[in-house]
Amino acid sequence: MAFEMVLVEREGPFITITMNRPERRNALSLEHMRELTAAFVEAGKSDARGVILAGNGPVFSAGHDFADMVGADLVAMRELLSTCTELMNTMHHLPQPVIARVHALATAAGCQLVAASDLAVAAEGAGFATPGGKGGWFCHTPMVEVGRAIGRKQAFEMALTGDAIDANTALQWGLVNRVVPLEDLESATLDLLERATRGSAMSKAIGKRTLFEQLAMDQHQAYSYAVEVMAAASQTADAKEGMASFLEKRSPKWVER
Repeated sequence: MAFEMVLVEREGPFITITMNRPERRNALSLEHMRELTAAFVEAGKSDARGVILAGNGPVFSAGHDFADMVGADLVAMRELLSTCTELMNTMHHLPQPVIARVHALATAAGCQLVAASDLAVAAEGAGFATPGGKGGWFCHTPMVEVGRAIGRKQAFEMALTGDAIDANTALQWGLVNRVVPLEDLESATLDLLERATRGSAMSKAIGKRTLFEQLAMDQHQAYSYAVEVMAAASQTADAKEGMASFLEKRSPKWVER
């Protein structure tokens, strides 16, 4: 599929999806979000082992494009926010790990993208904010993802103050996994993704889906669900191969995807 606002590149086992609206600070217009969703769906159907989300230009993403919103009625706003929700859920449902490569500022729905990614690596100069708290329109939907990625007190601080936090604070709060110099951002992102995608792709896909599901449950429900999934997964060819190769002291040969 040809895109106008998104670049999709394949290198080896990984696909990079790059937001390419630098003149608009990668603002998430309705069409931009639709293109991103379509790009993730295509990646999910491929044999790629991992997906990188990146942005071109001086900003990772400034969030929703207010040019789409001025004068929009309730129906239009629901469509916009529902499309954004579909994008985030598509990232969650991808069988491959998704890693955000954050080179600069990520605000509002741009910060939501980072939080929705399975992993994130940030450059030292990156920043993160949900600025609605100091304006007239609270960041309700961005905080669905951000509030699940960081602690409650930190979520309230970001939401209520609207202030940006720097990359090292984002690391301490759990919004990103690594903070590195800008010149090391690509290699550090690739290193983490390579380690996160080793092993059986089938096992990883089941694991990602199960982790999202059980984190939304209480502990008793989570154990009941995880026991059934793990028992069923033990019967897959890759699970059996993993056990056999360990006992036989040889490299495994994964057969399932």
